[in-house]
Amino acid sequence: QAQLAESGGGLVQPGGSLRLSCAASGPTFSSYNMGWFRHTPGKERGIVAAITTGGGSKYYADSVKGRFTISRDNAKNTVYLQMNSLKFEDTAVYYCAAGHGTIYQVVTGKVLSWGQGTQVTVSP
Repeated sequence: QAQLAESGGGLVQPGGSLRLSCAASGPTFSSYNMGWFRHTPGKERGIVAAITTGGGSKYYADSVKGRFTISRDNAKNTVYLQMNSLKFEDTAVYYCAAGHGTIYQVVTGKVLSWGQGTQVTVSP
């Protein structure tokens, strides 16, 4: 299974931008569909965005459509989440995940590996 490590979180003002990265170990990164999830206290961890193995299909939660972009670089074993126009409600711990099968298996949390998470805080 892939070992995943997120980076790029931090403190940002409302309206600002951040780019999260998730680096995967192992030679089979390109065989995984990838997803970004987020969790805030009192809520279940939920899908933010997902991308298929070759990047041809993407999924976004309604709350981030038009603001966030998921992408991947299989040569670098890395998936990214570009977050623009950040809002207070985007504050969360963000996790990346890897899975096989369809993109919707990732979307529904049926994944093989999780990263350790990176904190994103949107605050003035």
